[in-house]
Amino acid sequence: MSTVAVMGSGSWGTAMALTLSDNDHRVTIRARRAEVCDKINNDHRNPDYFADLELPVTLRAERDPQTAMQDAEFVVLAVPSQSLRETLSEWRIPDRAVIVSLAKGIELGSGLRMSQVIMEVTGIGLERIAVLTGPNLSHEIARRQPAAAVVASVREQTAIAVQQLFHTATFRPYTNTDVIGCELGGATKNVIALAVGMATGMGYGANATASLITRGLAEIIRLGEAMGADPHTFSGLAGIGDLVATCSSPLSRNRTFGEELGRGRTVAEIAGSTRQVAEGVKSCFSIKALAEKHQVEMPITYAVCAVIEGSLDPRSLVQALLARAPKPERY
Repeated sequence: MSTVAVMGSGSWGTAMALTLSDNDHRVTIRARRAEVCDKINNDHRNPDYFADLELPVTLRAERDPQTAMQDAEFVVLAVPSQSLRETLSEWRIPDRAVIVSLAKGIELGSGLRMSQVIMEVTGIGLERIAVLTGPNLSHEIARRQPAAAVVASVREQTAIAVQQLFHTATFRPYTNTDVIGCELGGATKNVIALAVGMATGMGYGANATASLITRGLAEIIRLGEAMGADPHTFSGLAGIGDLVATCSSPLSRNRTFGEELGRGRTVAEIAGSTRQVAEGVKSCFSIKALAEKHQVEMPITYAVCAVIEGSLDPRSLVQALLARAPKPERY
């Protein structure tokens, strides 16, 4: 039994807090709003996410971040990638606590992965930081449907400790020391899912979506190798596994965001109609910047960026990709 603080009461934070509670850990979830804390503590419901799902009675909610993290051995960060730096700078992480990052994104401006942001803001070494990623749709995990994941850390013992923390009868984490590959896989698949969603929203079928997924994976591998990742990582759960789940499921925020774009709605209209964060909408520009920095060709990513910024419409995206010069599949 460990003492765990889950910092964030969104869908992902709630699902992970439930998973940890199933393992009989002492879990506190941090919610920003007092009414959410009251509902979790008294009614064992999160009114904003999974309102129909009863949460474990042992799960406690706190509004004050330092109270939530008091005596925590593990601090699980369920914070959107683009607000992680600002949020984390306001908190004081307990001494010797292991930090687990759930965010899948690349920071705008700096081009840093989330583990790098955490290290830069807190001064905590990478050996105390782990990343949890993989084909993990929060709604399915919250309902205890079978799922696998990857826990990555530069220190194998840290990855193993976090693996044991989360391993339940329905949630099976594997370990990996390739943090670069695992984080890149989690961030870049969101951008490809936006493209797949656009194709679906325009009425295209399996041929188009399978082509985008496959060529998207090629982009991810090229960028990963250029940045020092192990290419084998992308054939596993953090790569193709996460990519397929995010591109295929109607529960995926990025895919559904892309679908709405494909149906003709604007970025502003879609963003204003949901509290859910589609990480790829912002991270696509960070990933494009990484591609430029490392001189890696990523045509799908570039096209998605053009749609998000309004210089290209979804139908033109497809036409632009198809009109590119013919070339070998591997080059």
